[in-house]
Amino acid sequence: MDCIFCKIIKGEIPSTKVYEDDFVYAFDDISPSAPVHTLVIPKEHIVNVNDLSEKNSTIMTNLFLAVKKVAEIKNISQDGYRVIMNNEAGSGQEVFHMHIHVLGGKYPMGPLLQK
Repeated sequence: MDCIFCKIIKGEIPSTKVYEDDFVYAFDDISPSAPVHTLVIPKEHIVNVNDLSEKNSTIMTNLFLAVKKVAEIKNISQDGYRVIMNNEAGSGQEVFHMHIHVLGGKYPMGPLLQK
């Protein structure tokens, strides 16, 4: 498998670790879109939401609990932060290993969708 995120989890590619537990790994994005831009990924290779099943669906709980911890670690939990998950290429998913973007800090965070 030639997955960059799997290589990061294995330590084959360096990253700036923010948080880790038995199920997830969180690290700073190398090309941030905000002052705080951390990626939260499952240690198990799951491509995206379409690959969830009853067998692996508990990973979503683990991912979102890690998002909360990342927000606390990065001191953005009180001021607000954005949580984004792209699913498939048409939505902007570039790395096909499930991941959540946690974005925050002092930058304009208007609504994503305009009416």
